[in-house]
Amino acid sequence: MAKSKTQDFSIEEKLVAVLALQKTDSQIDKLNIQKGELPMEVADLEDEVKGLETRVNNVEADLQKINDYIESRKEAKKAAEELIKKYEKQQDNVKNSREFEAITKETEMQHLEMKLCDKNIKDANIELEKKNEILIQSKRVLESKVEILQQKKEELTKIIAETEKEEAALQEKSDSLKGAVEERLLKAYERIRKSYKNGLAVVNVERDSCSGCFNMIPPQKQSEIAQRKKIIGCEHCGRILVDNELYEKVNP
Repeated sequence: MAKSKTQDFSIEEKLVAVLALQKTDSQIDKLNIQKGELPMEVADLEDEVKGLETRVNNVEADLQKINDYIESRKEAKKAAEELIKKYEKQQDNVKNSREFEAITKETEMQHLEMKLCDKNIKDANIELEKKNEILIQSKRVLESKVEILQQKKEELTKIIAETEKEEAALQEKSDSLKGAVEERLLKAYERIRKSYKNGLAVVNVERDSCSGCFNMIPPQKQSEIAQRKKIIGCEHCGRILVDNELYEKVNP
């Protein structure tokens, strides 16, 4: 029967494997630090530009609707004017006062319609002016954000070009080293690593303290760590602890 990874390797070998993985992953982290906040800034700016583009499109659509509405009210006013002319001609041929009153009432209604159209057009033009101002401001902000985005992308592209080969080689090395780490230990390593911004899951004992959280490690615990007979975690931060000698010796 094939032996499991647990049976294949001693505790010291397991610690060496996970420590080598940690040091390799830390090198990748350093390269990512060189990029700084640029990837996040670029992503945020892309979202912002997309939102501004949507806003500009929506404002332009609103402007078109307002213009269409103004045209419709102008047409309505024109139709009212035509009706008034028609009624004025009919007044010359009325046969009785009832017809005259009816035509007069219709004429008055059309005059009111014209006034309403004028009011609607005036209000719409005020709204049109406001929307145009919003559009101008939105386009100005959009142009500024697009320019900044382009600059940030160029910066990020330059950094990626400078570190791409090194990062790819380190990532390949990291993937390879993961295969040498016991499955349960690897899961613990990845879980702890995700818990801390600096990505440190394996740390050494330095000056009687955990170099991850800087809490003191009791002498007895330090002795057990140095013996490398079992995997020991920091009681305070949960990181995997190795003695300083092993830490200095392992170079991935």
